[in-house]
Amino acid sequence: MSVKSDGNAITTQTTSARNDKFIERSECKGLNVLASYRLNDFKRNAAFTLAEVLITLAIIGIVAALTIPTLIQNFQQEAWDTASQVFQRKLEESLKVMNVQGTLAGYTTTEAFVDELSKHIKITKICKNDDITSCFEDKVYWGSENEEIDTTILKTAKNFGLEEWDTEILGVQFANGTTGLIAYNPNCYQDPYSNQVDTLNCLAILYDTSAYKLPNTSSKDLRSINVSKLGLSCFKEFEGMCILAEAFTPDSGPITEEDCNNLISEGYLKECFAGNDPVAVAANTCRSLGGRLTNREELAKIASYIYETPISADRDDTSWSLYRNIEKASEFGYVFRGNVLAYAYTSDEVEGERADVYEFAYGPFQAYFYQGDRFTYGPYWAVCVH
Repeated sequence: MSVKSDGNAITTQTTSARNDKFIERSECKGLNVLASYRLNDFKRNAAFTLAEVLITLAIIGIVAALTIPTLIQNFQQEAWDTASQVFQRKLEESLKVMNVQGTLAGYTTTEAFVDELSKHIKITKICKNDDITSCFEDKVYWGSENEEIDTTILKTAKNFGLEEWDTEILGVQFANGTTGLIAYNPNCYQDPYSNQVDTLNCLAILYDTSAYKLPNTSSKDLRSINVSKLGLSCFKEFEGMCILAEAFTPDSGPITEEDCNNLISEGYLKECFAGNDPVAVAANTCRSLGGRLTNREELAKIASYIYETPISADRDDTSWSLYRNIEKASEFGYVFRGNVLAYAYTSDEVEGERADVYEFAYGPFQAYFYQGDRFTYGPYWAVCVH
């Protein structure tokens, strides 16, 4: 009995141990299942929904839209700055070589200076100021307000704000792709024995490091040296007119056939005579200044001011009662010599007939205000405006 009893006890103990192990395994399995369930639940909760992905992409897009243009702009500005620095350094080095060689100063025209400059810095094309757009943009944006400037009106150094430089502006194209407008300083100083000469004072240049590509704007691709202003320089502003120079007496010629063709095709005159034609000479002079001859209405305003009485542009009769104010006349550069006739030319025409002469006959106390066919005596006076 005891053995059996002991055997039962052993059996009972064995069964109990197995049960304990089963329970232990079951508990472990339960824990594993629970852990697996919780892991899968975590994975499900950790995934992004479609809405969350779209929102994230939208945020990335907004940030990119705000930052990328600025980055590109900064990169482009740095490229313009670098190109400008490189060009200016090469230009200055060329001018220093000219100073050492004694070929920097002494020129009377920009053309002569540029011819010498081209020996020291490669210039691929030179354009005279009546064909500037073959070398340079026809429009640029100048100054802090990005004022649009028509470069075809830039004829002399005065259009760069350099009133004392009586030299022409030329267009140039450099081998590195830079384009420019150059005026020479006739008061340029050189000293071959000194390296302290400010050679850049010998010229004024407006240049574009990106050539004909946009934006053609100041402080971007458009830079300058010694250019204080850009545009027409008025000798006198009067009644909304920009008078470009003193009244002048044009030479009687010569005017070439090419000059006449240009004056007609560009709208300065509708009729032109090659050879001895002071009217065409006057128109061509105004053209070279970036302006045109006055019309009747404009001259009538000037005459009304000089004679201190209203004068109509249609007036064609003789008046002997007008008295001029010499001081006012001198404001426009008119000079009177006794009873000598003075002609003021305009660009008008009437009914297809030539009527581009608006004639004043000045006497000491008289004035003859006439419109019609021109006479053959003078001297002739002309006024250029823009």
